[in-house]
Amino acid sequence: MAHSPTPAPVPPPPPGETARVKIYFLPNLLTAGNLYCGFVALTKIVEADLSTGDFHKIKVALGFILAACIFDLFDGRVARMGGLESPFGREFDSLADLISFGAAPAFLVHRVVLKDVFVVHPEAGWFIASIYLICGAFRLARFNCLAAMPNSVVSKEFLGFPIPSAAGLVASLTLFMIWWDEKEFAKGSWKYALPVLMLFLSWMMVSEVKYPTFKTLDLKATRTFTKTLMAIIFIGSVLTFREKILFWILPAFFTGYLIYGFIRPRISRKIRREIEEEEGSEEDSDRMAD
Repeated sequence: MAHSPTPAPVPPPPPGETARVKIYFLPNLLTAGNLYCGFVALTKIVEADLSTGDFHKIKVALGFILAACIFDLFDGRVARMGGLESPFGREFDSLADLISFGAAPAFLVHRVVLKDVFVVHPEAGWFIASIYLICGAFRLARFNCLAAMPNSVVSKEFLGFPIPSAAGLVASLTLFMIWWDEKEFAKGSWKYALPVLMLFLSWMMVSEVKYPTFKTLDLKATRTFTKTLMAIIFIGSVLTFREKILFWILPAFFTGYLIYGFIRPRISRKIRREIEEEEGSEEDSDRMAD
């Protein structure tokens, strides 16, 4: 199997010249969009007045966190498709992720849930939120260190649960809980589950459980008629019935990805390839060339 060659080390500049950092416009513009969404999410969480029971600004904040996930999904893909990956882009992406997927979800859960769960001991609430943030920072730092190691290759696996997916799961479940309360369904002890989930996700981010990156999925690759039709029907259903099913689809999607890391080693390689790799990808071409 062919691997992408490791970029050669950049030689030092000649005497008297200043070193220049390569900053590619489009990928970093998408990363800036990710960071912007994280900042707006934080401002909306601060502005929300939860004493009145109005969660409109919290919903807006949740929407911006999920929008940051979309920006994060495409900035790396655009960089890889155009051969525009750079150390600056990797570091900038990690800084944006720490705000959008670390600080924003931690502050969100503390503001909406933890401060009400730990009324007698409020320090326990902010401690749990800080653990999530610290573990997210550790995971991003570990990822950057592994990527910067000599002879490192482009990996098809994440080591530990990705922080954007952790934030997506926290945001989508919070949105689901708000929707459940607004519908006045039978109320249980939902709010007590979120602190436990935060601690579990904190551990998963720094764990050694491996998750597929789906970097081999090529947007330019040919798809079968059935796959294309199913994708069209799925996207159309989400857009048409988003008010009714979006609150269920998002938590199910992120929860499924979380569970997949545990069952992945126990399924056959053939099934894993069908799930994680795309027909007609560049790696297939490399395999044929070998």
